[in-house]
Amino acid sequence: MQLLKELAAKNGPLCVGLDTSPSYIPDCIKSKYSSDAEAVLAYNKAIIERIVKDNSACCCKVQIAYYEAMGLEGMKVYSETLKEVRKAGLIAISDIKRGDIGATSDAYAKAHFTGDFETDIITINPYMGFDTLVPFTKYSAPEQGGKGAFVLLCTSNPGMVDIEHQELKSGGLLLEHVGDEIARIGKEIGSQYPEQECGLFGAVVGATQEKDARYLRDKYPETFFLIPGYGAQGGEARIAATLLDKAGGTVNSSRGILCAWKKDAQIADKVANNTVTMDDIADAAARACIFSKEDLLKAKASL
Repeated sequence: MQLLKELAAKNGPLCVGLDTSPSYIPDCIKSKYSSDAEAVLAYNKAIIERIVKDNSACCCKVQIAYYEAMGLEGMKVYSETLKEVRKAGLIAISDIKRGDIGATSDAYAKAHFTGDFETDIITINPYMGFDTLVPFTKYSAPEQGGKGAFVLLCTSNPGMVDIEHQELKSGGLLLEHVGDEIARIGKEIGSQYPEQECGLFGAVVGATQEKDARYLRDKYPETFFLIPGYGAQGGEARIAATLLDKAGGTVNSSRGILCAWKKDAQIADKVANNTVTMDDIADAAARACIFSKEDLLKAKASL
């Protein structure tokens, strides 16, 4: 989490979501590859290459569901994509939203913090209880890889109010109870590492609810945030910028980058004429990265 915080300060707060569906790649490009999965890997690699060249992002979030949907070959592409992100010097966030009882969480932690699917940071769902978070903390020590986790707190979907906004009999909202525990665990473990400027556990806080954003940023000033909802989901840069205050955070954009080529008239003509290339759509994604980074930094500067 500390390395991500430092990279966000250096490269800007953008997190590029490699939630790459084959449907995001034009058919005439996919036809040049042996499979949809191979085309997805080529697209991911091209985007990562441009992120590094342009210094436009601090991390990539890889949503596992898109790769699971492609079967065994898709999972190989998932593994290879994580390796490419880390090899490029960026932080890899695996969006897996795991959360289960102790022994199962132990297995999830081992699966995603070591071996074929090794990553830097994962997302965790805390709603089976806080004991489900403990197995993941074992990998936070430097000798265990220094891994981190973002715990779901205030998500970007409309249905979040069905659970996260429910009032507790003891007072306050459920999301506040979760946020307090994230802060406690992060601070407790982080105290073992003096160089750590933020909690070892971060929180997922969406950029779609302005009131929640300001309140949660002020309530948890030492918690680093993963911020979904910006771009295609309708979250505005000024809301995301609010969440970048204090301990800071990283703002994810997925479809807005992966599908940027669809808004380019020249590329649309090439698609229609079957002359579009992987470089064309990757260049459009790169331009979207640069725009998003500048948009977020401008919004942050205006606070």
